[in-house]
Amino acid sequence: MDFTPTPEQAAARELAAQIFGDLSTPERLAACGSGTDAALWKALCAAGLPGAVEETGLLGLVLMLEEQGRTTAQVPFAATCVYGLLAIGAHGGPEQRARLLPALREGEALATGAFPARRGGVRAEGATSGTGGTGGTGRLTGTVPVVPWLREATHVLVPDGTTRTLWLVCTDDTGVRRDPVETTAAWSAGRLTLDDAPAARLGRETDSPRPHTARAYDDVLALARTAFAGLQAGVCAGSLARAVSHTTTREQFGRPLATNQGVQLRAADAYMDTEAIRLTAYEAAWRRDAGLDAGPHALTAAWWASEAGTRVVHTGQHLHGGIGADVDHPVHRHFLWGRQLAGYLGSGAEVLEELGELITGGDRGDGEGRVDREHRKGQEGRETAMTGEAAMTRRTARRPDDSR
Repeated sequence: MDFTPTPEQAAARELAAQIFGDLSTPERLAACGSGTDAALWKALCAAGLPGAVEETGLLGLVLMLEEQGRTTAQVPFAATCVYGLLAIGAHGGPEQRARLLPALREGEALATGAFPARRGGVRAEGATSGTGGTGGTGRLTGTVPVVPWLREATHVLVPDGTTRTLWLVCTDDTGVRRDPVETTAAWSAGRLTLDDAPAARLGRETDSPRPHTARAYDDVLALARTAFAGLQAGVCAGSLARAVSHTTTREQFGRPLATNQGVQLRAADAYMDTEAIRLTAYEAAWRRDAGLDAGPHALTAAWWASEAGTRVVHTGQHLHGGIGADVDHPVHRHFLWGRQLAGYLGSGAEVLEELGELITGGDRGDGEGRVDREHRKGQEGRETAMTGEAAMTRRTARRPDDSR
């Protein structure tokens, strides 16, 4: 494994850092409320960063999302790239790619996803087979309680709750209802209600240019977990940077707070947790870009992002003392984003249970939880699950803490 960015990936990350740093300021974020920063999104599209994901791959996206997370910039970068550009590029039919990818690159269309699939959530009826590179059509009925960036999305990628077939839904079509939902983070989220809504199947399984990888749903779910874990790494890095700045400049009893051993230990633990999130996200992204199975690795990254991410943003707020609880303080925004990302990726126990089933080849009866025979023989998933924890154990001795 080599996580060294290519020149293209490094250039994309540097440009993203410059744009996010210049435009996503605390003052602009406060003015945006819970909506998208339209000017920032326009600047990102004008710079070609969403489209660059098709060239830089998932690892390039993770690097750029880290920069977004540092500033908690309110743009649907992860959602549009994962559920739009990468999902359609990998699994869409020729007609879908030709019609949708240019609009997504230029910002004329916004995509999001109603993931993960829940049994009984959305069901497809009246499906027809496609011809000429199209995936076919169907009618969807069901409800998804919370979909990030739904209020401004033009397309939603919706998995069938039973078969895990992927469907593209236009949000302006008849039978599609979007109700605003306020979450802890300003994600312009909404409740998606489908009532016999028309939908287009996302290509065919046999049309996928990645025939040796997991089926489309599993691949997109792994994409999302990895990307949002990378976003969480940036949120945690930004929270920790603010905590370091505060504790090194704020004095108490005639000396900086950072000189207290307790502060140093909390910051050190937060740093190691942030590095673990970053490392596991990089590994999952690299494997996916290399055409290798990344499902277990994406779950590992999601577990670290959920469990460790929560610890880090709590530490960042705690080290600010009373002002950390001020909802108008920038570090509080990192706290809210970290909690929202942890909830979106799933609780640590939930993710760990799924990872255990995947490693052992278990099946819950809904098609999830299986791992390929060759990976079961090689126990690759088990090694992956232990990699992050083993590395952390070797690199630092953790203090006893009920939250560990």
